Amino acid sequence: MNSRRVWAILRFVLTTLFLYFVWVLFTADLGLFSLLFGLGASVLTAALTYHIFLPEHEANLRFFIPHLWALLRFLFLMVLSLYQSSYQVVKAIITGNTNPRIVHFRTHLRSDLARTVLANAITFTPGTMTLDLNDDHLTVHWLLCTTTHTKAAGEAVKTKLEHALGRTWL
Repeated sequence: MNSRRVWAILRFVLTTLFLYFVWVLFTADLGLFSLLFGLGASVLTAALTYHIFLPEHEANLRFFIPHLWALLRFLFLMVLSLYQSSYQVVKAIITGNTNPRIVHFRTHLRSDLARTVLANAITFTPGTMTLDLNDDHLTVHWLLCTTTHTKAAGEAVKTKLEHALGRTWL
């Protein structure tokens, strides 16, 4: 069996398992009918969508399975960034020192999953909100903007989180 076929089967199985897990989690019903219906629905949905759920170009398990210690480091940095930026936003609002701007920059992350997590992490951090993610290009609304230079803005908004994510998903 060639590697493309094996990867397609693996993507189908992983998609089915994920969908079935979500089914069981949301229905919270362990009755036989519910479990069998959920399994059938998961298999059918996975057959139609596995190529979207796990794209073929990400044909490496490391693209979507994180390194555990790097993921824990990222989560720690995320919580730290959350508190730091919350303090900065409250201080800026009280003093009236806001400078809202829309900035554009690129990310060096290769995995679609890592890029999506970065975009969501930026949005989750107070004072920033990701408006668009297009391949490796992000558009972000930044409440406390200190520069409109693309590279400097990108470094200020994403640096720590991007480096941590770069080690999480290779």
